[in-house]
Amino acid sequence: MKRPLRALAAAGLLAAGTIVAVALGGTASADTQICEQYGSTTIGGKYVVQNNRWGTSAQQCINVTSTGFSITRQDGVGSTSGAPVSYPSIFVGCHYTNCSPGTNLPVQVKNISSAPGSISYNYVSGAIYDAAYDIWLDPSPKKDGVNQMEIMIWLNRQGPIQPIGSPVGNASIAGRTWEVWRGSNGSNNVISYVAPSAVASMSFDAMAFINDTKNRGAITSDWYLTSIQAGFEPWQGGVGLAVNSFSQSVNTGGTTPTTPPPATTPPPGNAACSVKYTTNVWNNGFTADVTITNTGSSTVNGWTLNYNLPSGQTITGSWNATVTQSGSAVTARNLSYNGTLAPGASTSFGYQATLNGAFATPTSFTLNGATCARA
Repeated sequence: MKRPLRALAAAGLLAAGTIVAVALGGTASADTQICEQYGSTTIGGKYVVQNNRWGTSAQQCINVTSTGFSITRQDGVGSTSGAPVSYPSIFVGCHYTNCSPGTNLPVQVKNISSAPGSISYNYVSGAIYDAAYDIWLDPSPKKDGVNQMEIMIWLNRQGPIQPIGSPVGNASIAGRTWEVWRGSNGSNNVISYVAPSAVASMSFDAMAFINDTKNRGAITSDWYLTSIQAGFEPWQGGVGLAVNSFSQSVNTGGTTPTTPPPATTPPPGNAACSVKYTTNVWNNGFTADVTITNTGSSTVNGWTLNYNLPSGQTITGSWNATVTQSGSAVTARNLSYNGTLAPGASTSFGYQATLNGAFATPTSFTLNGATCARA
């Protein structure tokens, strides 16, 4: 959370526990300059903006506006094979005892009904950086110190830099396809979702990424969401990078149902559904994206897709559905947000699996007991 972690997250270069206390600021009105290493201020009565220059002794300054901030000075230079020099950012929640005004974080994942957010960035050329939307989680309701799970959403990266770990496949989340990286920096685990090209603005539900991370087995519903942050990790340059606007809420009071609502089941044998099965295969593993389309005339309210995987294929993680495997038999059930399929509507889920032997695809699929056509 404090960017000594970010050094580890980029290259494992700093020792665990290298932490400097954050300097708390006041409330920004219009155009507040922060050059203090860990200086911060609040805006909008809800968010904290922090300079967070953790990786260099060189000067960094940010200009805080009523809706975000921009980098106005960046003298630090980091090796592209190592760590960035800072993480100027805006956040809700608690970051090393610095909690945003009125926050309801930390809160357990199982008690979150939605976490709508939006971000608008300004990018510059000639610099090496990433634009990162960070989500932090921990098994305990921590307000200080290192959290055990970091979700990084990379909306832009410029230069020869990469997330921690290695690629493990792709995921379709928030209407986009992301390259997924997974690894550990020695102090916390990291799952990164990397956009293939720069995304200047986005509105989405952060729970979609949290649920995908949970479906990969990295966290459970009993873990706590502690903070959500958005900003930049500059390695070289970066003056002019800006968060134009940021909004993030965490709504509680709802849980993901463990049992799908009653389904409108098409008559057995009537192909009122179609399934498209797309894969990315390597030597000892693969990812699969499965798209279900309701081709019938009735709405499907809650769905269960059944099929068999060929021998030698074992699912290790999934997203956008609850996917279980018993022997070769696979059962995929909708989550709370994608269980309703109107006539003609589609939904997608996916998973990663290991592969032992020759690759083959499933031969047939049934949705709520009805055989589906192959798309």
